[in-house]
Order: sequence, then structure tokens, then C-alpha cells
Amino acid sequence: MTTPPAPFPSEQQPAPAKKGSAILKKIGGVVVAIAIAIGVKLGLPHLTGEAPVHAEAGECVTVTGPDNDPKVDTVDCSSGKADLFKVVKVIDDTFDVNKCGEELSALAQQLDSDKFVLCLEEVAAK
Repeated sequence: MTTPPAPFPSEQQPAPAKKGSAILKKIGGVVVAIAIAIGVKLGLPHLTGEAPVHAEAGECVTVTGPDNDPKVDTVDCSSGKADLFKVVKVIDDTFDVNKCGEELSALAQQLDSDKFVLCLEEVAAK
């Protein structure tokens, strides 16, 4: 009695995929895509420093960029940088820049669901 020869690799058929594992892969892919989208929406601005700064009264900030999309960064008050402002007060839960009065500059910001106005006083360059 002779043993039949082993089949060539091209003759081998892959095992049929199970329907349950294909569905799990699709669901897993959707979950990963949603997680990435949420991470980008909530986390990316904070990681790249593009999120608005919620400075406290007494801190100094620089304001750069266009008026319709200013970039605010906290800095050391003695840095002597251009566009340096000291935060005189912070008014929460509003975008009303008139609440700072006429003697102060005002900048409305939003950080996540918090909205606030930074009342700013220009720091003289040294």
C-alpha cells in the first residue's frame, strides 16, 4: 500500500472564516474609529497647545495671531515679550467683553464647555 503524495501548497484551501469573528472585527474597527475621533476632538488641541488658555488673575499671557482666532499662551510676567498682557480679572460663564470696562482689553475664550472673558492690561516692554 502506498501513501498518496502530500498536496501542494497551491492546492490547500484556507479554513473558512467564522461569521462571528468577522462581525467582531467590524465592530472592533468601528469602536476604534470612534475612539480615535473622540481623542482627536477632545485631546489633540490640548496636546498641541492650540486650546485656549484659562489664565488666572495675576498671570501674564501673550496674544498672537489674527483677531478672529487669537492664540493665548501663559508666560512669565518678566519675560519682556511683545504682546504681553497681565490678566486683571477673569469673568466666567460669558462672552460679554464689555464686562471688563473701557480701561481694559478683553478677550473672550472657550475651553471645552467653559466660556469666559480674560480682562487684560498691557504690560510695558522692558
